Amino acid sequence: METFLDCLPCVLGQVLEASRMATDDAEIQAKIMEKAVAILADYKQYSCSPAIVRDMHQVVKQLTGVSDPYSAIKARDIRAAKKAEPFLTHFLEQKQDKLYWALKIAATGNILDSAICQNVDIEAGLETELNKAFSVCDIGVLQDALATAKQILIIGDNAGETVFDRFLIKQLAALHVVYAVRSEPIINDATMQDALDSGLHDLAEVISTGCGAPGAILAECSPAFLSAFESSDIVISKGQGNFEALSDCQRPLFFILKAKCTMIAARLSVSLNDYVCLYATPSAEASDD
Repeated sequence: METFLDCLPCVLGQVLEASRMATDDAEIQAKIMEKAVAILADYKQYSCSPAIVRDMHQVVKQLTGVSDPYSAIKARDIRAAKKAEPFLTHFLEQKQDKLYWALKIAATGNILDSAICQNVDIEAGLETELNKAFSVCDIGVLQDALATAKQILIIGDNAGETVFDRFLIKQLAALHVVYAVRSEPIINDATMQDALDSGLHDLAEVISTGCGAPGAILAECSPAFLSAFESSDIVISKGQGNFEALSDCQRPLFFILKAKCTMIAARLSVSLNDYVCLYATPSAEASDD
């Protein structure tokens, strides 16, 4: 997906946030911002916003020597999500359509996105978010696909969200579930260590995308991930970053996300903060361009 002009100030603010997490040295922060602005000025060379974000955050890592500025936030979010597990378990037990509500739980985990939402009060907002219906919900297509599927690939998003994804994976227990995480720390996205910390490896085969961007940019992904991406009967892509990286890809897949910016909401023809479970095909995406 092309990089919208609205993305530019957003990613710049995000890098400033990361620089302040990584160091208190104002001179280093200034150097980071200078380099980040230079990258931003050349935004047209990038295929999508996640590629820009990846390069800008590399500057933070290089100039501060901190490989994972969001490590404490990710640990906090995983703890908060685990604390919510009993509530989520009870919530799902009360529902008849378990697959629908497991999908909704997985989508609601997207509120644990420190890259966009600051100081999320998960306990206060969780029930309200869970009870918001999907604005777009292609669950019927997913159910049809599940009838014959053997392997499903889920491309993860933020670290805290991995705990929420456990509920969806349990509903898919009859399949071989492969769960993909980022190859290295980037913002608050899930890495292999975060997946281990959330216990995801007990339910799924966890692999790396091989890509360090906050979105699975196929041209940069590993052969192992691409093999899983191509051979899986169903692919579920989670979050806005993966949507930005994969919305033009040449295979059908499901996008599960909360539209947390106006540009993504407009692209999906939904309102800001709506939840989406969208089945997309190459022909459908092409018609949108």
